[in-house]
Amino acid sequence: MLETAIILGSFIFFTALVGFITWLLTRKDDHDSSAGYFLAGRTLTGGYIAGSLMLTNLSTEQLVGLNGAAFRDGICVMAWEVLAGASLVVMALYFLPRYLKSGIATVPEFLEERFGDSTRAITSLIFIVAYAGILLPIILYTGATGLTGILDVKGLLGIESAEVAASAPADAMGTADYAILWGAVWLIGIIGSLYAIFGGLRTVAVSDTLNGFGLLVGGFLILFFGLNAINSESIFGAVEELYKANPEKFNSLGGPESSVPVSTLFTGVLLLNLFYWCTNQQIIQRTFGASSLKEGQKGVLLAGVLKILAPLILVIPGLIAFHLYGDTIANDKAYGTLVSNVLPTWLAGFFAAVMVGAILSSFNSALNSTATLFSLGVYKQMLHPTATDERVIHAGKVFGTILAIVSMTIAPLLVGQDSIFGYLQKMNGLYFIPIFSVVLVGMLSKRAPKIAADAALIFGFIAIAVFYFVIQPMTKDAALDLNQPFYDFHFLGLMFALLVGFQLLMAQIAPRETPYEQKDAGAVDMTSWPLAKPLGIGLIVIVFGIYAFFASINTIFPVTPAESAEASAAQVD
Repeated sequence: MLETAIILGSFIFFTALVGFITWLLTRKDDHDSSAGYFLAGRTLTGGYIAGSLMLTNLSTEQLVGLNGAAFRDGICVMAWEVLAGASLVVMALYFLPRYLKSGIATVPEFLEERFGDSTRAITSLIFIVAYAGILLPIILYTGATGLTGILDVKGLLGIESAEVAASAPADAMGTADYAILWGAVWLIGIIGSLYAIFGGLRTVAVSDTLNGFGLLVGGFLILFFGLNAINSESIFGAVEELYKANPEKFNSLGGPESSVPVSTLFTGVLLLNLFYWCTNQQIIQRTFGASSLKEGQKGVLLAGVLKILAPLILVIPGLIAFHLYGDTIANDKAYGTLVSNVLPTWLAGFFAAVMVGAILSSFNSALNSTATLFSLGVYKQMLHPTATDERVIHAGKVFGTILAIVSMTIAPLLVGQDSIFGYLQKMNGLYFIPIFSVVLVGMLSKRAPKIAADAALIFGFIAIAVFYFVIQPMTKDAALDLNQPFYDFHFLGLMFALLVGFQLLMAQIAPRETPYEQKDAGAVDMTSWPLAKPLGIGLIVIVFGIYAFFASINTIFPVTPAESAEASAAQVD
């Protein structure tokens, strides 16, 4: 009883503490103008931008999914984190100056300036449908399942789930389990909605930063206690033992059967990273609220530094779990099992609160971005061009409320999906590649016409959907099975090349009448940060250095079969 009280009490305390500090720091903010509500009044400094970028990205999908992938494939899955460092350099030095110069609030708004209103409309609708129908329900579902597992809600409530029929599927749920899932979904959804709908972007960014600090602390605590479970006498000794027992897990170059084959680093994996950190509205919206280009670049590059360090909490724990438990647990159970086994009871409530913060961050950021896209891209642009700021913000709040309720209703219905994480990745591919190709061509070419951009968006979306849902299922039982990550990533690379090539060809065949010239909206000071280029170059060098080191680690630190056997024999049961 005392243990339960400690866990629950610390969880409630830390969750409430973040909410109180966020209110304290944002209570006097401007929430009545479009710039204040959607762009934090363009007052965000580097620290808030970096913290918000990090925690919007980090959630249960990464903590559970990426560590589960490392459990299976080894350190090669760090590509999703380490390559993000290089992508953020591209964002800071190339994309961000162009976004801030236009004084935009959304990516579709930039495309309207570059191409026209139809391009903005198509992109806004694609973003809204993707976030509303895919991203928000999945965030709520994975967040709720993660939270109930960490807190052991059934144990805290003193109930047992109903027996499931022996003939039911393995993932079938009892009545109590389903009720708990619904409750967790609505709890997370309601709290996240309060931040996003009634607070605006600055409230989201401040709460993200506070939760981000807690997540980093909690993540490094799991790393520390996990290594301590391997060797309680020395952290360095634990790392050495981990490496010697599993040297094959430390190769940064994934093989054909891994989830990140080495050849895909230069096609689909790189492109998805670039889209995510350079054009994904949910992620980069907080950079649009930068007080200046200098502060924006500081925040983006600081996030790049943190992403390079992220494998310490998003990959290494998965390797530790493999060392401790071997093949006795499933991939996606690796992180949860490690946390429950190595984390002291008095820290369980704190870590659960941190996890809730990560879940809330992803949810409220996606909800705020979707409301922004609707308010500025649909309500004001298409429906009521003369609407006042008050009406636009009210429309965003109403749409956000409806969207939150719909998402909270849909999320529990995802029970029974074969792979939620895999489902999310496939859905993301539908719009990541077409939108990124159009944004990039819009910046590179002054002559690419609107018709080319619109055609690329529509054709790219349809073509990828046909490949995923028609062609791949047809080849499932054939000699050439196209249902592996290898084909997914290379197909995305091929589609990107085709879409970019088509738009550039149209720029030659049917160019726009006058070359595009970007105008400075005068929204913020466009003075670049003097250290931006040196730090950016340094980050890219470090990324290549990390890959080179782990690609040759078995040569630098060779492990004999006897040493490997001895280290494996020392594994904790």
